[in-house]
Amino acid sequence: MAKARRSVPESVKLAGAGSLRQAMTAIAAAFKESSGVSVSAEFGASGLLYEKIAAGGGAHVFASADVEHPAALAKNGKAAPPVVFAHNGLCALARPEVRITPDTLLAVLLDPAIKLGTSTPKSDPCGDYAWELFRKAEGLRPGARSVLEAKALQLTGGPNSAPPPVDRSVYGALLSERKADLMLVYRTNARQAAREVPGLQVVDLPEALAVRTDAGLTVLHGSPPAAYRFALFVLSQAGQGILAQFGFTAPGAQASP
Repeated sequence: MAKARRSVPESVKLAGAGSLRQAMTAIAAAFKESSGVSVSAEFGASGLLYEKIAAGGGAHVFASADVEHPAALAKNGKAAPPVVFAHNGLCALARPEVRITPDTLLAVLLDPAIKLGTSTPKSDPCGDYAWELFRKAEGLRPGARSVLEAKALQLTGGPNSAPPPVDRSVYGALLSERKADLMLVYRTNARQAAREVPGLQVVDLPEALAVRTDAGLTVLHGSPPAAYRFALFVLSQAGQGILAQFGFTAPGAQASP
């Protein structure tokens, strides 16, 4: 008599942007509690995760800090069309001694004495968003773009960047170690760093330089049904509520600049 086959519990493999680590970890825990389905997650720079997935990496769900990378997977027939599931935004995170306000931000960025830190464009959307700010700066002050691109220290998010600490904010660590005087980072990451490192300043961008970011979610073709259930949970009221707790804005809402 043949033995009955034991069913294997479904699980979901998530590839998520590093900026989403805390929120998506909390969402994964809530999803497991409500569904019994476990979610294993790998977090990192969205561009690097995209390259891994495109080369055959085993993710089921991709939560990117931008829409372009999951859209590229969809265009290449590897994933469903992405949906925007959260908004974030760029801000400046500065050491305590830096004299800065939203009105003086551009002048401070251009100051030769200020070490300006960013993430790595193309590998990490946070770097791409910083370069978008530089393009906007050109419209306010001709020549600013080339100056800012030349002086920007690409400290995180690249293929050769030092691995971020697992127990604290990489941005807080970099500023504490004086690798930069000021960094252009997501608002959600800046708030975390400011909680961990007393005295760090979180400075909003002036309207003329404001950069809003859209996070994109997709499910890879061939993924188990649980992956689609998890994606729907992220978009649900429960999932959106958790994202809001970590400072993200719901899709379609008017995020502050």
